[in-house]
Amino acid sequence: MDTISALRAFLRVAETGSFSAAAIDLGLTQPAVSRQVSALEGHLNTRLLHRTTNALALTVEGEQMIAMALRVVEAVDALNEACCVESTMASGRVRLSLPAPLGLYVSDRLAGLLERNPGLSVELVFREEPSDLIGEGIDLEVRLGPVSDCSLMCRRIGWTTAFLVAAPRYLEERSMPKTPDDISAHECVCYSRAGDGRSWSFSDGSDEVSVRIAPRLIANNAVAVHRAVLMGSGLAVLSHILAAPDIEAGRLVNVMPDFPPARLPINVVYPSRRNMPLRVRATLDFLVEAVREDPLMASSLVS
Repeated sequence: MDTISALRAFLRVAETGSFSAAAIDLGLTQPAVSRQVSALEGHLNTRLLHRTTNALALTVEGEQMIAMALRVVEAVDALNEACCVESTMASGRVRLSLPAPLGLYVSDRLAGLLERNPGLSVELVFREEPSDLIGEGIDLEVRLGPVSDCSLMCRRIGWTTAFLVAAPRYLEERSMPKTPDDISAHECVCYSRAGDGRSWSFSDGSDEVSVRIAPRLIANNAVAVHRAVLMGSGLAVLSHILAAPDIEAGRLVNVMPDFPPARLPINVVYPSRRNMPLRVRATLDFLVEAVREDPLMASSLVS
């Protein structure tokens, strides 16, 4: 029996409350995790978990085992990092969930992370709404705006920057909006992030102004909105990641620049864990650095 692997399996099962969730986290099958925990119990001659059809619970001995198991695993990890060069290279799979615009930005920069860590693989999940991190095996998730789930670890890594844009062909037949009040006279293409597809918020530098809109086209993916607005379907609020190249090339117009869309914090959330795997820590560090390389995301103030 590999005692360290069995201890890791036991800790993940205890933390997640599920053999299947622990298996996803460890990159193993559910039977393999179950066998490791059973082998550990046999080695210790002690039952660590109560197993029922619908639930798992720690025994008294299992509760007492947690702190000792953590100390052993942490000591082994520290020894590996201190003595083995290869331990500085992350390995395994990381599932990273994030909105489509940021996902495109990140995918352009992943090559360096993967080259530095040949054993690492990253699965990008493009999603606009919050995930069930444990149930879906998501290691890291980028969420825009405040995070209310206090059970998750949350790290702010930047701020969104967006533009209200339209194609020149659309504006040729309509007056250019100057203030948020002018938007009601226009067709709107809406990116319904987290189910909000009926209002836009703008800032004049000191206050925020929200306007109700009546979009005829709504999509829960910003890339679809981007394509529609390029074809002249109306006004849209788009991330600078998508809009800036088209504004520079003249394919889109930055509308109402004195009232830019309100900015939102960019947060990374992940399950509360004492031992973050190296593969997850390396990916989180990469994500933080990638966002900070873009001045429009790095600062809460944009000139």
